[in-house]
Amino acid sequence: MGQFDDRERAEEKKFQLDQELEFKAQARRAKLVGLWAAGLMGLADEAAESYAKSVVMADLEEAGAEDLFRKIRADLDMHAVKLSDHQIRAKMDEAMAEARASLKAGT
Repeated sequence: MGQFDDRERAEEKKFQLDQELEFKAQARRAKLVGLWAAGLMGLADEAAESYAKSVVMADLEEAGAEDLFRKIRADLDMHAVKLSDHQIRAKMDEAMAEARASLKAGT
């Protein structure tokens, strides 16, 4: 029975670590997308960083990526940046892949 318990604890630990890494990847994705959108809106330096932080906070409102998408969509529309929903979602997917890769690489 001890071997089963050890295996179960190891699986639980792995699951917990995977969840933490996914949370970090989502936060990193939000920042990357925020910086990208900030550039499109003409923000730079501290304004871009501040905007990216607001995007990260907006992404914490609900599970999934729809809160992130809605914020970016609304802000780009407000600044008359013409992008399709598909282009925004593609950038979000690209940023998520980049975030996961950088976390795996330890950077």
